[in-house]
Amino acid sequence: MNQPVIRILVVDDESAIRRALRPPLVELGFQVMEASRGEEALQTLRASVFDAVLLDVNMPGIGGIETLRRIRAFAPRLPILMLTVRDQEEDKVEALELGADDYVTKPFSTRELIARIRSAVRRVRAPARAEDAPIEIGELRLDPVKRKVAKRGELVHLTRKEFDILHCLMSRAGRVITYARLLTAVWGADAREEVEYLRTFVRQLRKKIEDDPANPVYLLTDVYVGYRFADAQSFIGEDAEEAAEEIAPEEAS
Repeated sequence: MNQPVIRILVVDDESAIRRALRPPLVELGFQVMEASRGEEALQTLRASVFDAVLLDVNMPGIGGIETLRRIRAFAPRLPILMLTVRDQEEDKVEALELGADDYVTKPFSTRELIARIRSAVRRVRAPARAEDAPIEIGELRLDPVKRKVAKRGELVHLTRKEFDILHCLMSRAGRVITYARLLTAVWGADAREEVEYLRTFVRQLRKKIEDDPANPVYLLTDVYVGYRFADAQSFIGEDAEEAAEEIAPEEAS
């Protein structure tokens, strides 16, 4: 069954990045348009319909963060992935707090980037899930009404806060939740800075839900930024088209 075409706007002032991204995206069926500055991206987005935006943080003019802010003012659900560099943790956090769906760090794997794009688009296109509906990802099942978690059918005993952390992450599976946002959701705004406190709870939670807590497959860390719960797609295998990403160029810088 053919997947719906994904129309993506690539916004980056580096022409080398745009040239590196276009062939693998087009080869896998994406429709690609380009912009080299934030101002151009805003004009393009107001004139055409897109399924996702790949937006560089560092650009001349209004820059990626301000462009993100302005896009969110008129397109609150449009999937936006930020391109960052390794030492831009503050920019990553700010972008996520402003509503970015994800980020990819340069230099990046083309295969990883395409998987992240698809994941973000899939979340937006998926039917809305009732807030009280059970969540199943891999071998874990969380029931928000009964406040129970099971793994392979066996009940996992969690404290109240451990359950709240897990529910917050699983209900947003595939998305990075910043430390501050997770702390606020579970403990309140006064706890936004208590990152070490949160890490202690996450370590305990991993001991209960992971087969190997030192090498987690469910509750993942985005260093200096926050946590993400693995997307359900990670546990059901790749289809033939996704497997084709293996032959895509592996690095862009």
